[in-house]
Order: sequence, then C-alpha cells, then structure tokens
Amino acid sequence: MLVVCSRYARDRDEAQDILQDAFVKVFDNLEKYKITGSIEGWVRRIFVNTAIDHYRKYKNKFNLEEEGNIEDENSFYNELEENDSIYSKIKPTDIMEAMETLSPAYKLVFNLYAIENYTHQEVAEILEISPGTSKSNYAKAKAKIKTVLEKKFNLI
Repeated sequence: MLVVCSRYARDRDEAQDILQDAFVKVFDNLEKYKITGSIEGWVRRIFVNTAIDHYRKYKNKFNLEEEGNIEDENSFYNELEENDSIYSKIKPTDIMEAMETLSPAYKLVFNLYAIENYTHQEVAEILEISPGTSKSNYAKAKAKIKTVLEKKFNLI
C-alpha cells in the first residue's frame, strides 16, 4: 500500500503519513467490510480516499488550476502502438520513476484518471476543478512522462 500512497505524495515522508492514516481507517472500519468483495480492493479504496483527503486537507499547497492546451488523449497511445518495439523495453518501474518528476497537480490528476480509472468529470468533482483543467493536467502529465522516458532511453 506504500506504493499506492507514494503515487499521490510529494515525497516518502508524506506517503508514510498517508499510509499510517489509511491503516488507522482500515482498522477503525474493519467491521464495515462486507465479505462479498475483495478485501484488497476494499483496503485499496480506503488508501486512495485517504490520499484524496490528504490533498483536500493541504489543498493550498497544491496548484491544480494549471492552464494550457489540451492534447488529444489518444495520440499518446497511438504513438505507443506505432513504436511498440521501442517502448517494449520500458518497465512499470521506469514509468513510476517518471511519474515522480510530475508536479503534485499533474501527479494527482494522472493517478486518478489513468490508474484509478475515474472520468475527467469525476476527477473534477473530487478535486473541485473543471473537467477542462483535469484534461489539461492529464495531457501535460502524459507529455512530461513521455519526455522523461524518451530521455532515459535515448528515444529523442
């Protein structure tokens, strides 16, 4: 679960704080767990929600209203398909390292949209931003990750 928390935190200390808060919530709410579903999914949802709560608590430290052009969301994936052999050597750990270079705003939106599968409308509601800002931050996050990976693997 530390990996989940790290995706939302700015540094390891912050991730550990989120981790501790989330574990407290898990143990405080263990009696609410319904055996019908996966406990891993239930616990993961608590961790993600705790990370979002952490953002809300320290909202003034995050700048989510970053403006700019919105990139076509499919262009990144189309490019990956075209260069499949080039990108096949990229490992998930490489992507995680690239994600660490993102600003808190980009990192938060990228995680919620790309990893947690929220829609841009849902991300906007959670973070109290516009869907356009969510799309813009997501596009910029993808571009930054792509640039970091291209530089690391000399793909430029």
